[in-house]
Amino acid sequence: MGRNLSLDILKIILAFFVVFLHMNFLKESHPILSYILVNGIFRLAVPVFLIITGYYFFHIDNKEKLKKWLFRTLLLYVVWMAIYYSFWKNTDDFLLTIIFGYHHLWYLIGTFFSGIILFYLRKMSSGVLIAIIAVLFLTGYCIQVLGNLHILKNANDSLLNNYLIYRNFLFVCLPFLSIGFLVNKEKVSLSNIKYSSVWVFIGCVLVGLEAYFNYIFISHENTDILLSLFFTSPILFLYAQKRYVKSTSKILANLSTAIYFVHPFIMKSSWFVEIKSFKVLILISVLIPVSIVLVFINKKLKYLL
Repeated sequence: MGRNLSLDILKIILAFFVVFLHMNFLKESHPILSYILVNGIFRLAVPVFLIITGYYFFHIDNKEKLKKWLFRTLLLYVVWMAIYYSFWKNTDDFLLTIIFGYHHLWYLIGTFFSGIILFYLRKMSSGVLIAIIAVLFLTGYCIQVLGNLHILKNANDSLLNNYLIYRNFLFVCLPFLSIGFLVNKEKVSLSNIKYSSVWVFIGCVLVGLEAYFNYIFISHENTDILLSLFFTSPILFLYAQKRYVKSTSKILANLSTAIYFVHPFIMKSSWFVEIKSFKVLILISVLIPVSIVLVFINKKLKYLL
């Protein structure tokens, strides 16, 4: 079975979305536009990654396949947690960091746990599964909004504002992983590629408008969950899937993974922190060659990406 080059290219774009998100792109020069991008458009990355993973998770239909999938996911998590150990070893929440993941690695451990749950829910009717993930997604969204509104006072305020409470395997990973699974199960597709680009545009506009609404009426704080992601992320995935371009190479897919995993290591390095100008350009000029090197190392080691 050949790879879809369009999906691999999409993953590269999404990986850079995560990079720009973590850099708070344009925050100093254009704060409102930055917020719309960083807490809007760039937030499409993780949900679409999860949908792609969930789409292929459909083929995990027995416990042997599940064990292999879980081992692979957990191994990646352990390897990259070890690589980043010096960054989190002195944290006050040492145990929580191991359970929920350091920084961007929450995605891996979240996928691990949500994969276990989805495996045991996979035989439910699609309608019931949709209802379950909608309730979970809305629960996480509500917790985040209530936290950003700071309805709890004093010491209790930190409870709802702890991103571990709402950005986790249950409220983010499981819903989007399940969407990908259901797309494959129900053979969902965009019937007309000519008009599907319009839907992608509408979806992205909705994400941007929701981010702007949050900025004006709720809070200037970061938001991980937007209601519009539930609609736009599947549309974006289906659009790329529809534009099928067969490929046999995993290089682009591995490159996107390398960019995602390694970029905070560069960003948090002491030499990079001291740079004051052209940070985005310098990061990209270092990140791309480092990521390419990781792709070739992975050909030998097989457990980096």
